[in-house]
Amino acid sequence: MAHTDHQAMRRVLRREIAGTIGLLTDEHDFRAMRHYRTFTFDDHATYLQQVEDLLRTRALQGTHTTVALFDPQEYAEYCADRALDPDIPAHRTRFTAELATTGPTIPYEGQPLADLVPALVDEAVRRATWEYAATLLARLGACATCGEDIGRAAFTRATALVARILDTAPPGDRHVVCSVTAASETLVAVLHADAESGGATQLDEAEALEFTTVLALGLANQGPGGLVMRTTAPGASDQIYGWRLRGDGLEPLTAGEVFDAYCTDVESGDLISPESGVDYCFPPPLGTEGPTPGHHH
Repeated sequence: MAHTDHQAMRRVLRREIAGTIGLLTDEHDFRAMRHYRTFTFDDHATYLQQVEDLLRTRALQGTHTTVALFDPQEYAEYCADRALDPDIPAHRTRFTAELATTGPTIPYEGQPLADLVPALVDEAVRRATWEYAATLLARLGACATCGEDIGRAAFTRATALVARILDTAPPGDRHVVCSVTAASETLVAVLHADAESGGATQLDEAEALEFTTVLALGLANQGPGGLVMRTTAPGASDQIYGWRLRGDGLEPLTAGEVFDAYCTDVESGDLISPESGVDYCFPPPLGTEGPTPGHHH
């Protein structure tokens, strides 16, 4: 009887333990891990199926699992920095445990792995974009004229612009895309702002931070870039409008410019049929509220 009670308690305790699985999402990373003797999988498709079965089993047992993106190169560097043997499974689990707090992760909620993997990769790209943009902002340093931190001032300006963009948007769910060119690369950030009952707007804080950072970099560099907003509301046509980055602010695109951008194939230049039920519009005025924040030299 006592033995049975101990087993029951262990089962209860097992449900209280959260876990993290480091996932090798693509064939290239999987092949890199096969160099380790203790990594015994030899087929990526079989490996993914086994991971999905394990996730499903843990969920049925009431155990929460987080899926992290496992990068073999980062793992090798992690082990080299700490003088660890990367061919020891305990060191892989140690690395994975740290990924749970520092790396891109997705909670497993019963979704198929075919849906989870792209979401995890998107999360990794989003985080990398934010880190890169934040690094470039920090490198701008202080203004030679007034001593103000250029990156911090641009972030303040971007925060105010994002707030005005959302405040002036028509009711409904908003999808905003920001694209800027920096250091010969194009950075893209996406912000979803869903309308809740009562008029409140729901934002993902991490997504909003990344979006604002990318916009701030575009404002600080005063380089090519733009924003496009799409609003969706029940019983109404979707509205699409946008702005180009101009100086430390935004210049509205005409309805014709938005239409051309959406209805032209980027690679071929051929016209694409416009979507039905979509209005290509001039954006609402952002207006100003008090002194314009940011750096103006």
